[in-house]
Amino acid sequence: MHASFAAAAHSPSIPAPLEVPEWAKEQLRLLYVAKHACSNGRAHGEDGTHAVYHAEIREVLHDIGFQPMVADDYRVLFDRPKVDFVFPLLNRGGFLNSEMMLPLLCNRLGLPYLGAGPIIRGVSDDKHLTKMLARARGIATADWAIYRRGVEPDPARCPRAGRYVIKPNASSASWGVRSAETWAGVRDAVEAIHQEGHDAIVERFITGHDIEVSIVTVNGRPVILPIMIVEQQDPSGLRTYGEKRDLVTGPKSFAIRPFEDARHVPEIAAAALNLMDEFMPFDYGRFECRLDLETGRFQFLEVNLNCNLWSRKTIGMAARLAGWSHEQLIETILCESLARNNLLHRAPMTHVSFASRPSAGELAAAL
Repeated sequence: MHASFAAAAHSPSIPAPLEVPEWAKEQLRLLYVAKHACSNGRAHGEDGTHAVYHAEIREVLHDIGFQPMVADDYRVLFDRPKVDFVFPLLNRGGFLNSEMMLPLLCNRLGLPYLGAGPIIRGVSDDKHLTKMLARARGIATADWAIYRRGVEPDPARCPRAGRYVIKPNASSASWGVRSAETWAGVRDAVEAIHQEGHDAIVERFITGHDIEVSIVTVNGRPVILPIMIVEQQDPSGLRTYGEKRDLVTGPKSFAIRPFEDARHVPEIAAAALNLMDEFMPFDYGRFECRLDLETGRFQFLEVNLNCNLWSRKTIGMAARLAGWSHEQLIETILCESLARNNLLHRAPMTHVSFASRPSAGELAAAL
């Protein structure tokens, strides 16, 4: 285990949130890119409350003190914009592996950005590869099978189970999730997912509740925010994309609550720090496992490095439990990344006006 992660595992205290220096808010030019970055803050017919989330982050950046350039299309980075740093939330771009596009475009232009690099993002978004990493680090992980497009589904590779979950291998928010109890059902689900243009992953269904561990880095050290449980009314039910994006009416079948089970918190925290070491530096992310009600043990599920930062989702709720406001959470994440990318090491230039903010290169040359 990385030294900083080992130290964090023994320190349950939450540090004070970070603050971006005022001179940096005035001088650094920030680009915020998200699918609904320009939205009016109302729910979207297909993406639901994701549109509300993207508008909220835009307003939080203003509240923190930035005047970000705002865009909702990858093309803003086809040529170098006059910005110093990119806050990328355009993850689901409508094509396979689109999560890697913004970091790749930034790398091409030499622009620093929030979050992990494209290869790390790709590994974390590939559930099969992430499960392999977890197994390699000794973390309990239920058996699974990956069925890539273009390869005939082989029943011999399917784990033995009474019930299966089948979904796109890069699924987020449970889009495309299906269940089956026989190989015939599994095969049909896999073939349907292939026809939709995705690889398919098949996992043994675990009756239980999801445990979500939000992690941010503060001064280069990983900090686990209070661990949360997604407690389902029916532990044998499947949470759907419609529920997660608030596209269905009526009461939800689950509730997100603090997870305070002294039997499991230490081992889950240790597992999270263990695996997330593989993805450093990532600025913020979430480790997810499932508490198996039949065995009393937890099984690793997936990692979400670019997890939803909406104030009403897990990381926002966990931050409040830690004593941070949502604005402080976003500013801490942003401050950490700016520092990591060497954008906060220079002294303020008070003679530079807001209207004529120089680029990072011009600032460096002036020092």
